[in-house]
Amino acid sequence: MHGFKGARCTPGKGHHRTDCSAPNIYPAHAGYTEGMKTAVSIPDDVFAGAERLAKRTKKSRSRLFSDAVREYLARHAAEEVTETMNRVCAGLERSTDEFTSAAGRRILAGSEW
Repeated sequence: MHGFKGARCTPGKGHHRTDCSAPNIYPAHAGYTEGMKTAVSIPDDVFAGAERLAKRTKKSRSRLFSDAVREYLARHAAEEVTETMNRVCAGLERSTDEFTSAAGRRILAGSEW
């Protein structure tokens, strides 16, 4: 445990704390980035795999976890776009005009999904 009031770094059974919730009092020595420090609990096997990958790729653990979350967010960004488009389309009036409906179907049929 760090000497900071309220800082906790105790791992739970089968989990590792990857960081401490202590305030960053040395911002000049914050590592590769001046980002948010956080603590998360992860299963032992995930932690061990991350340690091996960090050593193999010569990355810090913080960098590895940051890169992993950034990649995960980017992968799920497309889902947010789809959900937003679905909400917009749900709010549009339905056309009963057969010409417009047929033209829309032709365009969609020729589009790559």
